[in-house]
Amino acid sequence: MKHLSFSVLIFCLTAGTAQAECYADYKAKQDSPLRLHYGVSEVRGDCNVPSAEDQLRPSLQRDGWQLLNVLGVFDDGGLDERRESAGEYFLRY
Repeated sequence: MKHLSFSVLIFCLTAGTAQAECYADYKAKQDSPLRLHYGVSEVRGDCNVPSAEDQLRPSLQRDGWQLLNVLGVFDDGGLDERRESAGEYFLRY
């Protein structure tokens, strides 16, 4: 029984680390005066657009930004190609 419990513990510990990293790129705006930005953010949990929207919306709102849309989700293989375009909003939110 101890062997089985230890195996379950090891599985649980390694299962969380096996999950691929997930990121989303998005567009946001501020009014008065109108300002727009493109950004890249890490997504925790489910790697899908609705999850990214749920995580980004309150973070952006705290700084006076309104989420316009999440363009998509991707793994860490897509980070480098988006770094320059996101500028100061690369992994900020």
